[in-house]
Amino acid sequence: MADRIASDHPSVQTFRATCTETATGVTLELPAEAADIVPTDDVVRIVLDETEQFAAVERALTGDERVVRGIYETPDAARDPSTGRDRLAAWVDDHDVRAGGSALFDVVEPDFLYGLREPGATAYYDAYEPPASSLQDIASSLEDDQ
Repeated sequence: MADRIASDHPSVQTFRATCTETATGVTLELPAEAADIVPTDDVVRIVLDETEQFAAVERALTGDERVVRGIYETPDAARDPSTGRDRLAAWVDDHDVRAGGSALFDVVEPDFLYGLREPGATAYYDAYEPPASSLQDIASSLEDDQ
């Protein structure tokens, strides 16, 4: 069983993300300081309300910022948003995060597991080791074959 870790644990690094409304929904803009810890052009795990979801993180059009355009139930939906339902907009509504407002983006395990929470709230995450690189490559290739 995985250990539980609180968002205020010293091993969890937190960034303030800005929520922005777009014509197609809500995006999270991560600061440039997150650039070395949050990979781009890959799908990562993001915990919303204790449920593991998936998101593709992209580079901002200008600068070193990172952008999350949606959070989905499966890695495939994160890669192709037309195949899934975006959970980010509902999360923003449920937590009264307003456009231009902030959300806290927790780095639980760099390059592997992240969390999203509203300011002032404490979240708890299941902390476990990411799979070995070779296992991760196999899983990715199986997802690509589906």
